[in-house]
Amino acid sequence: MTRGGPVIAVDGPAAAGKGTLARKLAEALHLPYLDTGLLYRAVGRLALDAGQDPASPAQEFASRLLPADLERPDLRIPVVAQAASKVAAQPEVRAALVETQRRFAQAKGAVLDGRDIGTAIFPDADVKLFITASPSTRALRRFLQLGGDRNAPDAPTRIAELEDSLRARDDADAGRASAPMLVADDAYVIETDMLEADAVLAKALQIVRERLAGISE
Repeated sequence: MTRGGPVIAVDGPAAAGKGTLARKLAEALHLPYLDTGLLYRAVGRLALDAGQDPASPAQEFASRLLPADLERPDLRIPVVAQAASKVAAQPEVRAALVETQRRFAQAKGAVLDGRDIGTAIFPDADVKLFITASPSTRALRRFLQLGGDRNAPDAPTRIAELEDSLRARDDADAGRASAPMLVADDAYVIETDMLEADAVLAKALQIVRERLAGISE
């Protein structure tokens, strides 16, 4: 399928920094950006709102997803993250959203972040990045994203709970039968434990520009 621009796949586990990186890459490269994980969070949220176990068939919610569903302020809380993991394990849900993601990149190319962009959605992506970090680093980042105070008395307990949640999400994403989270064979892996966001962006931009220049030669 011919596309109007390059596709950059940014995969990795939750809270590794892939969303921040993907948004900044899209800005630097003047490409559209799609947070594909938000699609699954929105489907999970709709299932919860309907009083349904997210592990039950959720294709109905995926097929009627609206742009407004992606703008809700309650999509980035732990219960929705767990729901997203459950609906994302359903082949019918993934199939309903695959074409949505591919159409997004059709006209101008795109930067997309998720967990299976470079392996299932765009196995022919021009550049594939896999962004990762240790569970402890990711738990602290998520804690701070949620407005936590690392000096609060209950901070260690809350961070430990988040780490357990992230590990469970990792296991579910890597172990699902349909499009599990994997590092693509041709992906560039960037570990972000010791890197600030600007350093990750600089490294990723260097990789992307070198790769795209090589393709155009």
